[in-house]
Amino acid sequence: MLTVIEGTYENGQVILDHKPKVENKTKVVVIFEEIEMPTDTNEKRPFGISKGNITLSPDFNEPLDDLKDYM
Repeated sequence: MLTVIEGTYENGQVILDHKPKVENKTKVVVIFEEIEMPTDTNEKRPFGISKGNITLSPDFNEPLDDLKDYM
């Protein structure tokens, strides 16, 4: 039977996320997957960075022709 349990390796120890349902001595294969640490994306963006990139049509607030029957 093959069971997959995630965990982390830290300071020479493998720490499993939960206990496996195995009672007997069992062969274990450990695969190391590097975790990419997130870059600091919480930096404040300068105010007005998108100015001029978004435009609305002049009739944006006008009633829609499709809804004339309901108004």
